Amino acid sequence: MSSTFLRPDAANPVILPDGTVLENLVYLNQVIDHPNIEVGDYSYFNSFTPVDDWAGRIAPYLYTGAPERLKIGKFCQFAQGTIFITSSANHVMTGFSTYPFAIFNPETMGVYAENPEGFVDTIIGNDVWIGHDAKIMPGVTIGDGAIVAAGAVVAADVAPYSIVGGNPAGEIRKRFAPEVIDALLAIKWWDWPLDHIHKHLSAIVGADIKALKFAADALRDA
Repeated sequence: MSSTFLRPDAANPVILPDGTVLENLVYLNQVIDHPNIEVGDYSYFNSFTPVDDWAGRIAPYLYTGAPERLKIGKFCQFAQGTIFITSSANHVMTGFSTYPFAIFNPETMGVYAENPEGFVDTIIGNDVWIGHDAKIMPGVTIGDGAIVAAGAVVAADVAPYSIVGGNPAGEIRKRFAPEVIDALLAIKWWDWPLDHIHKHLSAIVGADIKALKFAADALRDA
């Protein structure tokens, strides 16, 4: 297997042994051109059905020019049904009614956009796995290496390398010991050159922290 087995510029990066291209698995940064969405290399979404508008599929409330952004790191994995509900979906809750009267009048629609409760970016770290039908609520930050269980509703920040599930999502457990998590956050293997990642895949997928530290030192000293 060559160092080019990952193709960052491929819209459909998975090709089966028989040559079949998986049309509904995409690298998001190759199929989304939206000023409010930022996606790192190799982060993919797998849909069971064809998609015409990928930005609309993953973040249906995030309109062009909205006050908030959706920022996604590298090597993320998003299953069917993952949805990012961004701040623009919120109704103003400071009054007696949450009904958005202003949006039905072109003269006052802009007033509604001036939400006094503010707009906050939604930030997804690197190497985050989000399971089937999970919903990520406005302004959430999910740390590097975290896992979100299928069907979870994530309404609060998720710590790096933790597993969360439920509604509202709560922490189930940490993936690794604290010292290992600290080392992984310092190493940041997702920022390595692709050939170095390929060379040291056994350490990355095999959870060999000693070998990963050795690889990081070798890259730094190169």
